[in-house]
Amino acid sequence: MNNFSDNVTKLNSINRRMFILATAKIVILGGIISRLFFLQVKENKKYLTLSDKNRIREWKLPPIRGEFSDFFGNIIAGNFEAYQLHIVPEEVEDFRYVIYRVKELLELSESQFKKIIKKKNEIKSWETLVVADNLSWDKFSKINNHLYDLNGVKPVISISRDYPFKENYTHVLGYVSQANESDILLNENIKDRFVPGLKVGKTGLEKSFEKRLIGTNSVERYEVNAYGRRISQLAFQKGDKGETVQLTIDTEVQKLANKLLSEKSGSICVMDIYSGEIVALHSSPSFDPNLFVFGISQDEWQLIRNNPMKPLVNKSLSGNYSPGSTIKPIVALSALENEIINPEFTVQCKGHKHPLELYGQTYHCWKKEGHGFVNLKEGMKQSCDTYFYEVARRLGVDKLSETAKKFGLGKKVFGTLFHNEKNGLVPNTIWKKNALGQNWVLGETIITGIGQGFIQTTPIQLCLMTAQIANGGYKIYPKIVLNNEKKYDDKFVPLYKKSKNIKIIQDAMFSSTNEIRGTSYKSRIDDPKYRFAGKTGTAQVKRITEKDRELDLKTFEIPYEERDHALYIAFGPFINPRYALSIVIEHGGSGGTVAAPLAKRLFKLIIDRHELRKNYENKRYLDI
Repeated sequence: MNNFSDNVTKLNSINRRMFILATAKIVILGGIISRLFFLQVKENKKYLTLSDKNRIREWKLPPIRGEFSDFFGNIIAGNFEAYQLHIVPEEVEDFRYVIYRVKELLELSESQFKKIIKKKNEIKSWETLVVADNLSWDKFSKINNHLYDLNGVKPVISISRDYPFKENYTHVLGYVSQANESDILLNENIKDRFVPGLKVGKTGLEKSFEKRLIGTNSVERYEVNAYGRRISQLAFQKGDKGETVQLTIDTEVQKLANKLLSEKSGSICVMDIYSGEIVALHSSPSFDPNLFVFGISQDEWQLIRNNPMKPLVNKSLSGNYSPGSTIKPIVALSALENEIINPEFTVQCKGHKHPLELYGQTYHCWKKEGHGFVNLKEGMKQSCDTYFYEVARRLGVDKLSETAKKFGLGKKVFGTLFHNEKNGLVPNTIWKKNALGQNWVLGETIITGIGQGFIQTTPIQLCLMTAQIANGGYKIYPKIVLNNEKKYDDKFVPLYKKSKNIKIIQDAMFSSTNEIRGTSYKSRIDDPKYRFAGKTGTAQVKRITEKDRELDLKTFEIPYEERDHALYIAFGPFINPRYALSIVIEHGGSGGTVAAPLAKRLFKLIIDRHELRKNYENKRYLDI
């Protein structure tokens, strides 16, 4: 009986356990089926996406940068395909092996290899290491042929900048180079479109027009294998190329400006006196901006940086110079406008032996024996300092300052377009009180009248001043970019009180270049087609002592850094004028000897190309 009872108990226990196990199995199996259903049906899209992400890679390509063209549509800053090699250290199983393999394939020197290793140690493991950014096709092909052995290595076809005219446009266009942390932080467009190796504008118009030039990224989608190597391209979304920016500059005139300034330090600016279009804007010495595209070498950088002629400085826009005698047309115009003098007002110039004396200071004329009795025309023609001392004394610095500012001096010509443009300085009595805490003295007015003292101008300001004298005294708004003109309501506003005063100044500048004893008479052109009017200037860089006057050294006998700056302003052709220019040669000596002869060669080319310019402009408007 007891055995039967024990057997029943055991059977019940076994049944109970079987039931529990069966139930547990059902529950577990149900859970598995439920989970499988959840993963396969409910979460299908999620895990399909995750699977695709493991299988599919998306590459953002560098945007194609917009180009610059000159007035005639010639490309002056374009693009070319550059072959690059990238590595993402995080994706490399054995970085040491891969990098030594790359070194062998690319035949890298030891110094190049060390730079790559240093760069790798400076970036995060997930950041892209640009091993080479301008490979030859042979080396690029060799890398592609060995990709099976180079896990994590990415050959990339990128777009890089090319400056076909090299140093001719450097100070106008600036240059591009690899985007750095500052570029990314300060510019949202660069931040949004950044990819390793992206080139962005660093100076000049490349920087100013970054937003218009940068373009948008193309995107490639590839299927990859378990090792992350590309198997096939699935999709390609093409980005938009940046805009083409067309300048007003004529490359042929720009090239001549560069040639004329060869081995010199200075500037040439050329402007259309009606439209304000810049025909040439060159600063010398210059340098090849292509050097910066892939990173300039230390040796090349030191050569540019330590050059005493300062090739990094855009002298046309940021060179502040005493205008010397090129200010005399404005001094005379201001005196006429304020009815201080008339054209027949006469002053006697007695030369060095009888200088103007004022409160213990002596003011000499440049001509040792003097000019005798001179009126406005003769004073301008022979650039008599004594005449303009007296005119300035009667006029006063405040009236002179007002006229000078009206004609474009003391203010940036291009506004905010160039970050390195300077204002210059046109002083007056209030300025000195506020800036230096001192009262203005009469002697300062006298030397301002011949373009010395506190007054400072940039070459582009002198060009604008000359253009507005040449066009009959009307305000113009210079521009260097076509179709980028602001709308002004005050176009053709006269800057004069009496138009006859402008004509008097024009005629006086004509005599300075085209009549005997004129300071630029040797640079004249007799052919009426090319004949121009101008004014020389010689700006002192150091005070001339009595000993200096006695020595009367030739320019080549004076240390370079102590020589005067040579300046020249001009407009032409004199009959129906159309173009104005300014020339500054640092430490060149006499404006009549050094700067004026360059204008002769410039005007021949500028005027010869006028019809081409006009015809192209008409065609462009018809096409629009």
